[in-house]
Amino acid sequence: MKVIKIDKKDWAKGIEKIQNGYRLFGPVRGEKFHDFKALEKGESPDLDFQNTRLSPKSVVYPQTEVLFEYSLDEKEADHHVMKDAAKDYSPKAVLGIRPCDAAAFLLVKRNFDTPDYKDPYWIKSYEATTFIGLSCNNPCSTCFCTTAGSGPFNEEGLDILLVDATDCYYAKAITPKGENLLKNAGWNTEADGGAAEKIETLKKEAEAKISSSVASNQLKSKSTNELYEAPFWEDVSFACINCGTCTYLCPTCWCFDIQDENSGSSGIRMRNWDSCMFPLFTMHGTGHNPRGTKLHRVRQRFMHKLKYYVDKYDDGIQCVGCGRCIRACPVNIDIRRVCDMMNSYDPKACACSEK
Repeated sequence: MKVIKIDKKDWAKGIEKIQNGYRLFGPVRGEKFHDFKALEKGESPDLDFQNTRLSPKSVVYPQTEVLFEYSLDEKEADHHVMKDAAKDYSPKAVLGIRPCDAAAFLLVKRNFDTPDYKDPYWIKSYEATTFIGLSCNNPCSTCFCTTAGSGPFNEEGLDILLVDATDCYYAKAITPKGENLLKNAGWNTEADGGAAEKIETLKKEAEAKISSSVASNQLKSKSTNELYEAPFWEDVSFACINCGTCTYLCPTCWCFDIQDENSGSSGIRMRNWDSCMFPLFTMHGTGHNPRGTKLHRVRQRFMHKLKYYVDKYDDGIQCVGCGRCIRACPVNIDIRRVCDMMNSYDPKACACSEK
């Protein structure tokens, strides 16, 4: 894989060039946080950040997305007919995505792109996107990516890995899409012979800064029913207020709702992010709700990410260790603690202690 050296003074020039062929998205500093936004002409991403408040999953999977349009006016020949809403699937690029967030798209892909079901909106948007990752030289204190199947220099899901080496960036092309973007940007300077060693040194230094971890090695062998009935769920869910912050911030949450909205004789059908934390999420038309309490909803969130997903795919947990839910939870519910409790749960030991 080719590695080139980008002098920071040439960075903005390259961004300006690729804006001619790509819609660009990148981290932009707001009043208090960085978030991924569409970049205007001449605007460069602000790469001086640890991680964004929201994950960049909305670049591929918008929080609200119009799917169909229709007319209720019976004077029109095609009234009450659903028509595809206009979409823009022209090439786009995400600049400065953290490796954990890029890896999250591969987990989410398992929901939207399967042998049995293919979501055309998600797939077309994802395939139109080039992911330029930014290595995480200084992880947050709540990051546990190295034990969640990712890492601060992880390359899975990326087309380019960008490494900040203080006075320059090293750009490692991982896929043909990445090579094409670098070519369009005009950053053609070959990296010096010691680039690989410098990148490896920075990688080891970043990984050494991660002190947080999760244990998930026993989850696969645990009985689903025994974990479901574990006594600790009351304690885990006690403080939860079902605000949904954890699911909206999470790069691997994919749940959505579909709604119709009418205005006069015209209407749209759209899908919006939804959350298993919300009481209406599983409300049946009969009024029955199989997850009618917050204990049910909190348990569902963790069982899905840490047990059901593990059993179905046998390829790690449905979490990349970004730590957003830990930092933002208003009542300090910590997925690391819950994962460790599930991983070490022994119903026999609990039964003995109760005696």
